[in-house]
Amino acid sequence: MTALDSAAPASPQWRMGKTDSTRTAPDDAEEVGARAAGYRRVAGVDEAGRGPLAGPVVVAAVVFAEGRFPAGLDDSKKLSAQRREALFVDILAMGEVAIVVAPPSEIDRLNIRGATLACMRQALLALPSPVDFALIDGRDLPDALPCPAKALVGGDGRSVSIAAASIVAKVTRDAMCPVMDMDAAGYGFSGHKGYGTRAHMLALSSIGVTPHHRRTFAPVALAIG
Repeated sequence: MTALDSAAPASPQWRMGKTDSTRTAPDDAEEVGARAAGYRRVAGVDEAGRGPLAGPVVVAAVVFAEGRFPAGLDDSKKLSAQRREALFVDILAMGEVAIVVAPPSEIDRLNIRGATLACMRQALLALPSPVDFALIDGRDLPDALPCPAKALVGGDGRSVSIAAASIVAKVTRDAMCPVMDMDAAGYGFSGHKGYGTRAHMLALSSIGVTPHHRRTFAPVALAIG
């Protein structure tokens, strides 16, 4: 990933999605709105792993053909692991997908926000074909995007494309945690996924910091001394 250096396109202002009071599950209203505005290929972008003390942050971008996406998509945090894994297979079969990973060293260099936004840009660039528009979960838009974009707070609960990206990012990151576990015995990364649980904090104080830890995060920096 490279540093971000230019302004992102202005975010369009249409509002097609359901309000929180009526929401039952993500739909494709935002995608339909983008296509009605002239954008044919619409990508959803989301991340997994901003909060943990260890491990990478993972970003996915997903593009579906108009009206063609798996049933049952939702915010990855609201789905069981088994359901996420089943949908992951369906998303790969029905959509175009790109996945970008920032390791702890990159998170420490750019900070978690900077690393996440840089990954979002790279994920859009990594898709098999250029996209015309991006729906991005959260409040922030990365700089130097390859297309116009719209930030959607709670987007993984509003847009099917963002929900799909959240699932892909979450399943990918969760699959990396057992590898971290094998490399750092005693930490239990397979279970807590790098989050600051009591068991993780105890291991941090008794075993010490590993290469998987984000050294700029306060509990880790404190353990380093």
